[in-house]
Amino acid sequence: MSNYFEGKTVWITGASSGLGEALAKEFAQSKAKLVLSARREIELERVKKECSAFIPTENIMIVPLDITALAGVEAQAEKVNQKFGSIDILVNNAGVSQRALIADTSIEVERKIMEINYFGSLMMTRAVLPYMRKQKGGHLVIISSLMGKFGYYRRSSYCASKHALHGYFEALRMEELNNNIHVSIICPGFINTKVSENAITETGNAYQKKDEGQQNGLSPDYCAKKILNAVRTKRVEVYMGGPELRAVIVKRLFPRYFFKRIMHVGPK
Repeated sequence: MSNYFEGKTVWITGASSGLGEALAKEFAQSKAKLVLSARREIELERVKKECSAFIPTENIMIVPLDITALAGVEAQAEKVNQKFGSIDILVNNAGVSQRALIADTSIEVERKIMEINYFGSLMMTRAVLPYMRKQKGGHLVIISSLMGKFGYYRRSSYCASKHALHGYFEALRMEELNNNIHVSIICPGFINTKVSENAITETGNAYQKKDEGQQNGLSPDYCAKKILNAVRTKRVEVYMGGPELRAVIVKRLFPRYFFKRIMHVGPK
């Protein structure tokens, strides 16, 4: 049986490092055609070179994008469609975390996080949706977080942005199912990437520290394999992580206990 992803066009945002890079390599090994997007074009070229060990370079397209400035993304989507003839899978992976107290955070920083995590995914999706509808098929992969299911200290706008993704894309799933467009929402816990180091503080600057959770988290390669399997099997929502996965169940079934427990184990 042929590989499920062979010949499919996969567009990945945040593809220059971390989970996005791991996904690019995993899709390349599955013989997909790749569209790689992020701000850092030099890093995208590096990822392209590494992916070319598995697929021809002509099957890899670099589209540099700043997820906070997507005014021209529709034109980029047209270029992708012209080059590869379809846009089959969009992985909305680009995002930023947060390390800041609400009382210390300016509204400008709050808006920036929402622009990146929520509106970035929304605008990318709106750019590719007409092509998926026309070809009567497609798959949207939304990288959310376990914190899309509950709030946590110093992550207020990050949690809000991930909660928003669930509401928006659950509605979109219902609306587009008849067009054979699927939506998979991925909810990772801790992944060993630079997500905490790149997190935004109350000043808008990078946190520049690696949290213990990230240090001991799942490998990006492992998560990438799980995500490809979720796409292949058209999973609606997927959770991955370590002991932190229990928080989702406890929050749902025992909300009072969850709050007391979080207050006990959280930062002072």
